[in-house]
Amino acid sequence: MQATFKKHRLEFKNTSRTSRGLLTYKDSWFIILKKEGKIGLGECSVLDGLSPDDPEKIELLLRSLCEALVKGTELPDLTYWPAVRMGLESALFSLKSESTYSLFPSLFTKGKKQIPINGLVWMGDFKFMNAQIQDLIISGFDCIKLKIGAIDFEAELKLLDQIRKIYNEREITIRVDANGAFKPGEALEKLKRISDYQVHSIEQPIATMQWESMANLCRKSPLPIALDEELIGPYNSFEKQNLIDHIKPQYLIIKPTLLGGFLESEAWIDLAEKASVGWWITSALESNIGLNAIAQWTYQLGISIPQGLGTGSLFVNNISSPLFIKKGCLGIDNSLPWNSIL
Repeated sequence: MQATFKKHRLEFKNTSRTSRGLLTYKDSWFIILKKEGKIGLGECSVLDGLSPDDPEKIELLLRSLCEALVKGTELPDLTYWPAVRMGLESALFSLKSESTYSLFPSLFTKGKKQIPINGLVWMGDFKFMNAQIQDLIISGFDCIKLKIGAIDFEAELKLLDQIRKIYNEREITIRVDANGAFKPGEALEKLKRISDYQVHSIEQPIATMQWESMANLCRKSPLPIALDEELIGPYNSFEKQNLIDHIKPQYLIIKPTLLGGFLESEAWIDLAEKASVGWWITSALESNIGLNAIAQWTYQLGISIPQGLGTGSLFVNNISSPLFIKKGCLGIDNSLPWNSIL
């Protein structure tokens, strides 16, 4: 086997704001495997300040990983490198498949079925966020997700109110994501006010590692709570089960790149379903290489509600691909080529 890696810096079309700060670019590393004339490709996508993977040390680790793959020796410990595990797992699925870019063959990969997704509204001033909302609705999205917590709370409520004055909850589903922006002492009151606008759910209302406060919110909130960043860290089944049992959330947000790949994500899904906890899949600002792998895996899970897989259009220098978004759905047009990164 041959094994190499390649770095790719993705530049945002617009500076993207979250409650953790501004994003102008993000880095990914592609693992490239070659064996018996076949090519396997996987993406290690790292989000500074969120991914456990250390961007300063990742290339040293990838060199060791590639060397071990070539020599057939023991792989380095990847326990605390979920993005690398995701990249390696994707590359191995890709290598075993008939086509490099068809990891999980299905009606989706054949271009016959599509995946419903939510439209993402990034943080900004009222005018900027409102323009995004209008564009998404015009484009055919019936589920939109607003990043909140970085501007005035009253302005954010005004955005919700504006949507609800025109569209009821059967016409437009609203999700919000606070990325841990609320303080525990103020969170419940804010959730009560947000719930006035028939919001589907809120992701990560308070920062991670505050289990008692989060559990209290999940018990008392009139608004369903979805855990997102909270899932980064539990590395075995006992820790995962303990988190679900203690906090008792209404939903889990499954991000394979941040959780360590597809098998780890499926472990979370199994635990969630046994506890009657809902879930959906979300990308984590991967390029189209990673997004393609996640979307194909997601489709074969038999999903029905909108997923969070609409981030591929955020970059000016994404990898050109057959992926497309139309009327609130992600699909594949196999008449379009992939732009090779090799």
